[in-house]
Amino acid sequence: MTTTLLPDASAAAAATPAATTWDEPEGIAPRGTLILLTGRGDSAASYARFSRRLSADAYKVRIVEVDLDDLAAARARVEQLLDDASLPAPRVLVGSDTGATLAGLLVGELPVDAAVLAGIALPSAAAGTADGDVAWDDELEARSACPAYRKVISEDGSFERGALAQPLPWESVALSVPAQPLLVLHGRVDPVTTVGEALAPWVGAASVRQHVVEGGRHDILNDVTHRSVAATIVLFLERLKLGADLPVIVRGVGA
Repeated sequence: MTTTLLPDASAAAAATPAATTWDEPEGIAPRGTLILLTGRGDSAASYARFSRRLSADAYKVRIVEVDLDDLAAARARVEQLLDDASLPAPRVLVGSDTGATLAGLLVGELPVDAAVLAGIALPSAAAGTADGDVAWDDELEARSACPAYRKVISEDGSFERGALAQPLPWESVALSVPAQPLLVLHGRVDPVTTVGEALAPWVGAASVRQHVVEGGRHDILNDVTHRSVAATIVLFLERLKLGADLPVIVRGVGA
């Protein structure tokens, strides 16, 4: 039996929490909107560096903290943001860990222009021991090699330690190729979800851009390669602004 995938959001709409907001610099026209869905253990503070960087490039960022026990509330908050006419297109779902899984499920059902899935979590993947426990040092190793990010989550009182050992709210996940463009980013040495599992749902799909980050771990938006990963996302967004077929902007010459 498959766990209910995306419950009706109507009952949760009135109780949805506010999203953390990051806006473009004053005097600069916004270029689009990113709706970021958090993963297991995360708080909005986990994505401050990413949000600061993308908003500096004039993309509005709205962070939705996902409670895996209430996916309806997360969906309702995303729908509320999509109903906000002040948030410019293109509107793109961005997710990390279970947030990436949720984004992959929502992109085909909501009026978004694209999605970015970073370090997706799948039901077949497990980070914990047999009894579901994982030491904090081991969790840090699995998440990121970036000392700055490790410091942020270690000092964040809202961050839930041991969360990577939590089971997913889905017994199985059917990820299909959406009509909208999709960017998939995954760490080569991610110990939570193997790179083969992460890329398998979209092998051969022309509308899906897949990138493997060499040496990358699970929290790929916040690993030591965070600058290159953010730059890859910005390039995807800039191409998206030109059209859903992602016209090439910078083309290499020769071999």
